[in-house]
Amino acid sequence: MVKISFQPVSVQKPEKENDGDKEEIHMPYSHDEPVLPVCSKKSSMSGLWYITLGLVIFMSGLIMASVYLYRYYYSSQIPEDSLFHCRVMYEDPLYAPLLGRQELEENVGIYIDENYEQISVPVPDFGSSDPADIIHDFHRGLTAYHDIALDKCYVIELNTTIVMPPRNLWELLVNVKRGTYLPQTYIIQEEMVVAGRVRNMRQLGPFIHRLCYGKETYRLRRRSAHKRIDKREARNCHYIRHFENTFVVETVICDRALL
Repeated sequence: MVKISFQPVSVQKPEKENDGDKEEIHMPYSHDEPVLPVCSKKSSMSGLWYITLGLVIFMSGLIMASVYLYRYYYSSQIPEDSLFHCRVMYEDPLYAPLLGRQELEENVGIYIDENYEQISVPVPDFGSSDPADIIHDFHRGLTAYHDIALDKCYVIELNTTIVMPPRNLWELLVNVKRGTYLPQTYIIQEEMVVAGRVRNMRQLGPFIHRLCYGKETYRLRRRSAHKRIDKREARNCHYIRHFENTFVVETVICDRALL
């Protein structure tokens, strides 16, 4: 007789990860709002701050380098100033025994890039000279005198033996302003006569055209050196004294009727 017996099967329960007296807490999870690590946002903000700071430092260095190059490299090529107020003492041999040394005052604008000079002579203290505005256009090779007392313009070829080029005149006036050089105090005279009316103003260039626009404009020619002005002619002449070199120039403009 066969005896069959069954042993009870014991079912083992899974072991708890924690002790029985501890409870497991489950955090709710939302599929719509993903949970990001807390340190990720802080790290990105720090990186952005360092990039911004680096750009600021780089731009500051670039600006300082540009200023340095401008001051120490280009300053030797570009004038510090293009406008000057000048006072020059000189002696006129004709009036020296009576008046002694005389003073000439004028404003000078020097435009190196455009290659021209503009001189403004106010009403002088003495009555033998007219106030005037003068332009020396080295590009066109012309000089224009606007006699303010007559409100007329006169144009003639530029005399480069008397008028300094813009760069040279600028250097002279800078030296005078710094007190390292004083111009010679004598006067020379150039005599001119009216040769005809100017009809086409545009051929004179933009600077002289702007000065003489709306005014009667005449062309001049220089009087020969051997023919001097007599007393009768002097009554029909006008005098403009100005400074554009190491000496004073007296420009004498006589009417065409005296030819």
